Amino acid sequence: MTMTPQELQAALEAIIYAADEPATLDQIANALGVEKTEARAALDLLTAAYQTDDRGIEVRKVAGGWKFYTKPQHHDVVRKFIKSLQPPLRLTMPALETLAVIAYKQPVTAPEINEIRGVNVGGVIKTLLEKRLITTAGRKEVIGRPILYRTSKQFLMRFGLSDLEELPSLKEFEQLAQAALGSDAGIAPIEPEAEALATEPEASAVSTAGEGSESGEAEEIRASGETNDLGELGEDAPASSGEPAENSRAASAGNSDKT
Repeated sequence: MTMTPQELQAALEAIIYAADEPATLDQIANALGVEKTEARAALDLLTAAYQTDDRGIEVRKVAGGWKFYTKPQHHDVVRKFIKSLQPPLRLTMPALETLAVIAYKQPVTAPEINEIRGVNVGGVIKTLLEKRLITTAGRKEVIGRPILYRTSKQFLMRFGLSDLEELPSLKEFEQLAQAALGSDAGIAPIEPEAEALATEPEASAVSTAGEGSESGEAEEIRASGETNDLGELGEDAPASSGEPAENSRAASAGNSDKT
């Protein structure tokens, strides 16, 4: 059944509203039963319709798809509302610095991050995995075959980026993090356990090589590519840094409040 332009716009709006993750052009076109060119034209019209001042949300292209987000001018009031519901996601300075290294050097291994930062980042990497800001990306083909890490789709969504090419300069990264993580200070205080982990000496070459020692089944999982399952990491997943669990609704540039 052919839809009128008004019906197409309404259906498109409903799809983007209902999607948990950014809806891609292919997904939208298939759901609407139209060509991608027609779906893209409808997206452009819908995006323009939400740019008026009487709208508190907008349709934004992010992480390869389209999703509703609150407008920047309303972030302060939205942040205040979200914080009244539950604590926002916050990162310690070591976690933020490690995330920056991974974002700009990806894919990168833990030993390489250790070398750049000058401290052991095992616990911090575990925290970033738990918060789904990074993910594994296979293993590097060197002695010990250490795990490679890269930023995740959640990272792009959290920071409001369409792709990695939109990453700001290193100087702008902390300011972007302050806005995206929904914290007034932007940086959480370093907890005693996390601080101890950040000051541990680097692992020896023997320990690094030991990271590659795991069961044949686990190694096959690694060789197959990316995983977000911390259980699969086995001994490769270091002890937790003790940071709080992720609050996926706390980004100031986050998802629109669907009420």
